[in-house]
Amino acid sequence: MMNKKANILVIGAGASGLMAAAAASAAGASVTVLEQNEKAGKKIYITGKGRCNLTNDCATSDFFDHVVTNPKFLYHCIHAFDHEAVKTFFAQAGCPVKTERGERVFPVSDHASDVTKALTRTIQAQGGRILTGRTCRHLQMENGKITGIRFNDGSFLAGDAVILCTGGRSYSSTGSDGSGYLLAQEAGHTVIPQEPSLVPFITKENWPTRLPGLSLPNVAVSVWPLPRSVSDRPCPDSSADGRKQKKRRDRAVYEGFGEMLFTQQGVSGPLALTASTRVSFRDHPEGYRLMLNLKPAVPAEELIARVCMLLREAPDKSFIHAAAPLFPARLGRELILAAGLDPDLPAREVQEGDRRRFALYLQAIPLTIVRTGGFPEAVVTRGGVSVKEINPSTMESKLVKGLYFAGEIIDVDAVTGGFNLQIAWSTGHTAGLSAAQNSGEE
Repeated sequence: MMNKKANILVIGAGASGLMAAAAASAAGASVTVLEQNEKAGKKIYITGKGRCNLTNDCATSDFFDHVVTNPKFLYHCIHAFDHEAVKTFFAQAGCPVKTERGERVFPVSDHASDVTKALTRTIQAQGGRILTGRTCRHLQMENGKITGIRFNDGSFLAGDAVILCTGGRSYSSTGSDGSGYLLAQEAGHTVIPQEPSLVPFITKENWPTRLPGLSLPNVAVSVWPLPRSVSDRPCPDSSADGRKQKKRRDRAVYEGFGEMLFTQQGVSGPLALTASTRVSFRDHPEGYRLMLNLKPAVPAEELIARVCMLLREAPDKSFIHAAAPLFPARLGRELILAAGLDPDLPAREVQEGDRRRFALYLQAIPLTIVRTGGFPEAVVTRGGVSVKEINPSTMESKLVKGLYFAGEIIDVDAVTGGFNLQIAWSTGHTAGLSAAQNSGEE
């Protein structure tokens, strides 16, 4: 006897939820997507500054280098539905794509709304339905198996499988309010504590906050854990764990090259956001030091010679005006002051030692990171449902039959550039296909 048509309930109409619904309905399941917002794909609309960087065109073998947390867990689902499959899916769904700088893939239309429309069209064409304004509060389980869900009003909807795609805690205004973690815990799952990731840095120094909106292309940064204060240090620890912790504090947690942006609270931009994926104030509450190199391609002695030449050639100009070719106009005064020098001092009066010191300062500008921005500013969430309790080949719970997970609710995250959405598509596709194939009764 053939299986009956599986009845799949998808909680959350974000990227992973819509892809899960599309895959399940394509496999012949009866699919209902339940979304607490007034419309589907609310977070998709704001990704990529409204353009939706929906994947990255790097080789699949290189994809895992960009995953920060639990990359091995994703091996099966990424290979089963990789970036090429994603591009094909959207092209066939009426949303052709293009590849831009950094191998970032966008809709040809440059409208994130077209990504959501392609998904909802596909689901509905395959007989699936999307219900908005529906908040799920409890998972119904019997004998270790999902039987359905209960809504806020107490009503019940039966299902052979439930796919949790409720997102994390980033951009809570889009519906990612962390409620999915409560549902996972209700089912007995371990939820790893969450931290904001791909998030700006707040600095102790004030001078960056006076330059909001100033972008620095082609700079290099490194981020280092600050040493503990003397009062916080425990007795000398000669154990293996103690030596490992010291070694971690003595090396950079991140090094990168690209674009950085000053903000009203500190620094942001692609470099800072990517660096934030390697920063954890839970592990290092004392904070971090960011070293900014404005001239990474110039040897130190060559830069020293250039600074000295500029000041010699304009002896009657002020320090700031003589050195103006070195950096954006808004940045000059702040940098000279931060280096402990006088920007209005005539160039001829700047001592040789100060000229050398300033040149070297341009390649090692220290900024103290006191904290990161919060979840409202974070692109993604670090933490979530433990991967140890999820089958990586199917995305099904190892604890409850018929319960599946996809997207940001899982403890996986990646750097910026389309990688997190690829994780959403791949985990969603695997969960939807597996739920359709494995659910139902003989």
